[in-house]
Amino acid sequence: MKKLILGIAIVASAFVFGQKDANALNAQLQAANKAAMDAYNAKNYAVAAPKFVEFYDLLKTAGQDNKIYMYYAGLSHALANNSDESIKIYTDLVNSGFTGVETTYTAKEKKSGQVVNLDKATWELMKKNPDYSDFKTEQSKSVEPDLYETLTSLLLNAKKGNEALVIIEKGLAKFPNNAKLKEAQTNAFLQSGNTDKFVNGLKEQLAKNPNDATNWYNLGVMQSKTPATVAEALESFKKAVELKPDFADAYQNLVYTTIGDDAKIVAEINALRKDKPDDASKLIDARRERFNKALPFAESWYKVAPKNIDAVTTLKEIYIVTKNMDKVKEMKAKEAELSAAAPAK
Repeated sequence: MKKLILGIAIVASAFVFGQKDANALNAQLQAANKAAMDAYNAKNYAVAAPKFVEFYDLLKTAGQDNKIYMYYAGLSHALANNSDESIKIYTDLVNSGFTGVETTYTAKEKKSGQVVNLDKATWELMKKNPDYSDFKTEQSKSVEPDLYETLTSLLLNAKKGNEALVIIEKGLAKFPNNAKLKEAQTNAFLQSGNTDKFVNGLKEQLAKNPNDATNWYNLGVMQSKTPATVAEALESFKKAVELKPDFADAYQNLVYTTIGDDAKIVAEINALRKDKPDDASKLIDARRERFNKALPFAESWYKVAPKNIDAVTTLKEIYIVTKNMDKVKEMKAKEAELSAAAPAK
């Protein structure tokens, strides 16, 4: 959670509003600021968000358009899982060019030694006052990269891949080396149906970080969808489990990719049994060979996920095809045990 350091940034001027109206506005500012901060610190983000908006609107009435408070409102909405509201605010901030960079002006009162915050005009005037010294300025850090990263994440979570791509491209134009936006771009390509760019993005990321097991796995999944790249898919899955030995999903995909479309092969075998038994026998032998190759992957899958009934059932089927009946019996018992322990649907 981000730490917010807030305070009333402006006091309504009596010259503009009249003393009575200025006092009333200042009281509203103080109340809205306190309510927003109290709710945020209590992690009551759903309450904090509209209070930050209220505070922003009051400041605007007093003559200061300080969008940092809309940024805090967007952040609070995001933390409260109010995605639509957060997306709207963050989009408005991105489109406005908001960076969040603020300059703080301070000076030290010589008599008391106290450091005071001043507006720019007063700070300039105070330089001529011998009672003050140590005039300093400090700029806050830009929140613009965070804006792009958070908005992108919100859009992807909302399954708005095409909208996310627009924001990502705009963000990368400003921050071309932003790793989070690069990674998000790859995911946005997949979500928007641009699989070629998704695969290319994965390869680019792996070129920079070849030790990312998840990206190797994702690359393998995409490669396994095309017959021409099945061998590459197997190598990608192997790389994933090499980097992450307990990667159950990668072992599962190694099994299924190695076996291939078994239902189709069985149908072909059955169709050939009567008229072309020799051809059927060749298919049976090739099938058994594939199951033998898949066996060590299936055993590894079961080893890292012993309570996964799919892993158990798959391993049982492989033992049936490879004619290891003792193991078939063992897996049947395990399958029955897991089925009995499964909650009723």
